[in-house]
Amino acid sequence: MASESRKVIVAALAGNLLIAVTKFVAAAVTGSSAMLSEAIHSVVDTGNQGLLLVGLRAARRPADERYPFGHGKEVYFWSFVVAILIFAVGAGVSLYEGIRHLAHPAPPHDPTLNYIVLTLALLFEGGSFTVALRSFGRLKGTLGWMEAIHRGKDPAMFAVLFEDAAALLGLLIAFAGVALGQLTGSPYFDGGASVLIGLVLAGASGWLAYETKSLLIGESAEPEVIRAIGGLVIAHENVLHLNEVLTMHMGPEFILVNLSVEFRDDADADAIEATVAELDRAIRSADPRVQRVFI
Repeated sequence: MASESRKVIVAALAGNLLIAVTKFVAAAVTGSSAMLSEAIHSVVDTGNQGLLLVGLRAARRPADERYPFGHGKEVYFWSFVVAILIFAVGAGVSLYEGIRHLAHPAPPHDPTLNYIVLTLALLFEGGSFTVALRSFGRLKGTLGWMEAIHRGKDPAMFAVLFEDAAALLGLLIAFAGVALGQLTGSPYFDGGASVLIGLVLAGASGWLAYETKSLLIGESAEPEVIRAIGGLVIAHENVLHLNEVLTMHMGPEFILVNLSVEFRDDADADAIEATVAELDRAIRSADPRVQRVFI
C-alpha cells in the first residue's frame, strides 16, 4: 500500500508543480483574482504532497527504545498538517483575494491566456485525479466510495484524492468566473469565483482533518478484522472464553492487538504458554498488518 500511495503522491506533485507555474504567469499577465487563487492553491497542493512524502519516509523508520511501536503514525500527523495548510493558506488566501477584488473591482483583461492555462490545468489535474481514483478504487474493494474513505487507514491516499477533487472543482469555478466576467463585463464574477474557491478548499480541509483525527487518536481495525481475530482465538481448544478484543492502527500497515482471554481451568502453565504462542502466530499469519499481539 505504501508504494501505491507514493506513486499517487508523486504523480500529483509533478502535475501541481507544472500547473502552479502556468497559473502564476497567467495571473501576472491578466491580473485575475481567480487565477491567482488557483495558482496559490496549486503551490499549497505541491507543498502538501511534499509533506506527505516526508510522512511516508518517516513512517518507515524502525521501532526503537523511545518509540517501541515504530513511527507509523507519522503519516497521520503529516496528513493532519496538510489539512491545516489547505485551510490556513489555500482557503485563507483565496478568500482574502476574492473579498479584496470584490471591494475594489478591477476591469477585466483579455481572458485568452486564462482560458489556455485553465484548460491545460484541467488536463494535468484530471490525469493526477485519474491516477489517484484508480489506485483508491483498487484498494477500496467492494466498499462504497464514502465508506471506503471513512474506514480508510491510509490518509496519504485519500488526502491526494480530496486535493485533486477540490482542484478540479476550483478550476471549473475559475473557468466560470472568467467566462461570466467576459460575457457580462462585470469585474465581480472574478472576485466571486475566488471566494467560492476558498470555500471549496475550506470544505476539503475540514473533511480531511475530520477523517485524519480519528486515526491520530487511535482508530481500531476494521470490524471484519476484529471478528476474524476473535474467531481464531475462541476456536483454540484451551480457550474457554474471549472477553475482549482491542485493536489500534499504529500506522496504515501496523495493527496492535490486545486480547483478554479466559483459559480452561485444567490448562497448566506450559499449555497456556504454548497456546499464547500458537495464537500469536495464527493471528499474524491471518493478517500481515498485525505486528504486535498481547494476550
